[in-house]
Amino acid sequence: MGVFAKGKYALAISDRSGMAFPYLEMVREWNGALVHFSEFEPKQPQLNPKPVGADPQALFNPRVQPPAVDSLILLDPDPFTAVISGGVTFINVFSLDHQRKAGSKVRFRGPPLVTSAGSGGSDAHNLQAFATIPNFAGVSDINSATGFTITLGQKQADGSVITASGTLSQPENYFFITSSSSATSSGVKGGGSSCSVGPVTLKVVNQ
Repeated sequence: MGVFAKGKYALAISDRSGMAFPYLEMVREWNGALVHFSEFEPKQPQLNPKPVGADPQALFNPRVQPPAVDSLILLDPDPFTAVISGGVTFINVFSLDHQRKAGSKVRFRGPPLVTSAGSGGSDAHNLQAFATIPNFAGVSDINSATGFTITLGQKQADGSVITASGTLSQPENYFFITSSSSATSSGVKGGGSSCSVGPVTLKVVNQ
């Protein structure tokens, strides 16, 4: 079998520049091109990316997040407005962007107050309760412990209901309840300050 000449005095034509260079100074690129070592370009690393496995999707020993507990929402001063429509008393409640569902049951509470002061020890806490919401315009059942089923919108004296479009620029700010009282006049506001609305039964969040 024959052998190849060493090419000590030979020249080679570069596939990149077309120029002649000493044969022994030529190198082969990754794409098969024969070029002079001064023209050599390594393969771009991004042409052969390293395989990447999928990101982990689960945590080891996870705990399921408990559902959120319904809590009290503080209302603006005098949030209740009595409306008489068809001989029935309705109470419009202003609660900014309340996001409540129609048919939900809520209970109204007055401002919190301390009924008995504790001794100041680590286990001696103040006893607290909610004040009674004052009557207004002959309406006296706002403090009902059984709560009320709400309807979304603002009740009008002619029986119509004004509701928001549901967009972010026009959130639903009103819901109304049917009162068992007989209001003396429509359009009267009441409730005082620091009233709140929330679930009929409160749950302990942190002990």
